Amino acid sequence: MAEQDSCAVAHGEAPTATRTRTLVTVFASPVTDYLIKYGNDLGYRTVLVEPERARVSTAESAAAATVLTAIPALDETTDVVVTDHHRVELGPMLRDALAHPARWIGVMGNPRHPAPHVSALTELGVPAADIERVHRPIGLNIGSKTPPEIAIATLAGLLADRNGRKGGFEF
Repeated sequence: MAEQDSCAVAHGEAPTATRTRTLVTVFASPVTDYLIKYGNDLGYRTVLVEPERARVSTAESAAAATVLTAIPALDETTDVVVTDHHRVELGPMLRDALAHPARWIGVMGNPRHPAPHVSALTELGVPAADIERVHRPIGLNIGSKTPPEIAIATLAGLLADRNGRKGGFEF
């Protein structure tokens, strides 16, 4: 989109280009609530995958376009965000996501701590090259502390990556 086209969209003078893209959030959590809410606002088709259906809140169930108990078929338009790296289902969920050509797969977690997904996937026999497809940490480094801030940083990072940008204030 040309610079003047972007300005026209920002001022409501031109329609927003629609693109098909899907955001799959894995595991219900407070951050998931905001990823789904803001993802909908950004034009994503939102999917929540939670193997324990009882963990899904009414708000998440109402906001997500789809709620599933297993990873669905994923294509090149799909971004996958795993919101809990402590769950026993971490390895199988990531293994199943990696079996598809998803555009981007990431796991939330503190970069100063060991990445539990690596050992979980290794134990399942997932090749190292596939494990390297998993991003961690995720999102822009803006000092996020609360669930809405973490969701904003995550989605901003996904948008920057989609648009071939590093993120931040350098243009």
